[in-house]
Amino acid sequence: MAVPHGRAGSPGRLRRLRHRATVVSAAGALGALTVLVPVSSAHAAPETTAHRLVYIANSRANSVTAYDPSTASPVATIPVGAYPQAVAVSPDGSQAYVVNNGSSTISVIDTASGTVASTIAVGRLPGPVTFSPDGTRAYVGHYVSARMGGVDVIDTATRTVTTTVTVGSQPFGIAVAPDGAHAYVANLIGGSVSVIDTATNSLSETITDSRIWMPTAVAVSPDGSRVYSANYGTNTVSVIETATNAVTGVIPVGTGPGSVSIAPDGAHAYVTNQYDNTVSVIDTATSTVTGTVPVGGTPVGVLADPAGGVAYVANSHDGTLSVIDTATDSVTRTVATGSSPYSLAVAPVAPTVTGVRSGHGPDAGGNTVTIVGAHLAGARAVLFGATPATGVTVVNDGTLRATVPAGAGGTVDVRVTTPAGTSAASVAGRYTYAYPFSGFRPPVANSPAVNRMHAGRAVPMKFALGGDFGPNVIARDYPVAQHVDCTTGAPLDPPVPTTAGDGALSYDLADGGYHYVWKTDRAYAGTCQVFTLGLNDGTLHTALFQFS
Repeated sequence: MAVPHGRAGSPGRLRRLRHRATVVSAAGALGALTVLVPVSSAHAAPETTAHRLVYIANSRANSVTAYDPSTASPVATIPVGAYPQAVAVSPDGSQAYVVNNGSSTISVIDTASGTVASTIAVGRLPGPVTFSPDGTRAYVGHYVSARMGGVDVIDTATRTVTTTVTVGSQPFGIAVAPDGAHAYVANLIGGSVSVIDTATNSLSETITDSRIWMPTAVAVSPDGSRVYSANYGTNTVSVIETATNAVTGVIPVGTGPGSVSIAPDGAHAYVTNQYDNTVSVIDTATSTVTGTVPVGGTPVGVLADPAGGVAYVANSHDGTLSVIDTATDSVTRTVATGSSPYSLAVAPVAPTVTGVRSGHGPDAGGNTVTIVGAHLAGARAVLFGATPATGVTVVNDGTLRATVPAGAGGTVDVRVTTPAGTSAASVAGRYTYAYPFSGFRPPVANSPAVNRMHAGRAVPMKFALGGDFGPNVIARDYPVAQHVDCTTGAPLDPPVPTTAGDGALSYDLADGGYHYVWKTDRAYAGTCQVFTLGLNDGTLHTALFQFS
């Protein structure tokens, strides 16, 4: 039976197995075992800067390689602690945490200078690491005893361990949900996934299922609905529904799956197969493998670039990085790294807003809107124009809810701020405050009253919006007049733009209202017409006229 390193023995043996050659032998509870060393996947967070670097932990070189995709070459080699096994980049991109399995420490790399800024002592033989979406905490899995593992919770402001959560034996992978509410831990021995309540830093549930066996890595879908567990012991990936924490499917992959990463749109998952020297591409909609990509020798770490388009694979045996074009599922580049690269990470990309549902409301605010887009996890503020929302709730990486602040009538840009940056203004990301339209002023009566007028006369259409919002309050192609049946009100002709008289729209400071003079057509005689005023807040206001 082939198993990953650290299947049995003392903490010392676990450490030795983790940093030896790719294939080693060990004696344990099951007798003589052939051991292939996998690595826990870094729950990589995407990057915000235009100059993006991928950080690669080189286990046998005691270093981290910084790879620049823009030049397709390594740009720096950063010395760290003994046997670095995993790396994660903070959501704001300012620092990289490198887990040193051999020295039981975290090397904190300042990404601006490319140097180690500090070292954090953690539990024995640490493995996986990831950050909370807001970047305030980091989670590090480590060995405690033959039957027990731990997850150290690090306060990233003080760079100290604040508590340790007990989990299953030998935690090999950690991933945090997009809303930050739960962390999922793959426990290699015993075949389970621990669920940590991050609000209380306590174990809330342990998922055990015969279809989870020797899990080496976990990844959470961008919508937070599923967790994917790479099962080294059964050459499968288990699909866990987070609503019930139940296994709902199993996907056969290659031999020796060691890491899993999900594309930013959630459509595909990528799994390294260490014995096959391949990466399985999973269609998450159908839970089937749709492609197999040959890569280098003993692929362990995989990272689907959060910006989309590529996936990076760390080939431990070859000491190389494979770059996969995810559109074609083919390797476009192979780059030399340090010795035994295991884990990869890159910082988060800035959020984007692609829509605002229920995108209009009252000036007083207080209503809740749903904002959709990408990379919204970790949102710390939502701006409506220059005014922050009074409440923000992250649903998942593509959805959040915000309580609208008070504002003036008109349309404003909605922008989301995360640790990675602030979304750019876009037409799709706009919200409209409704003007406090109080009705047409005399001499015009508001619907359903009928205004009787002589055709050809000028009609003063006066209205107030609670202030002077400039000359562009009327929507494009408005006002209009439409011929209707005088008895039923049914339309008889399409609406046509009205003709303005006396300088069209103006604002009267004395009475605090807008004045629009409608020059009616003599041909209106003997007809009924509906005058419709459309404002740029999306509202329509009507008045009914009968002409003689």
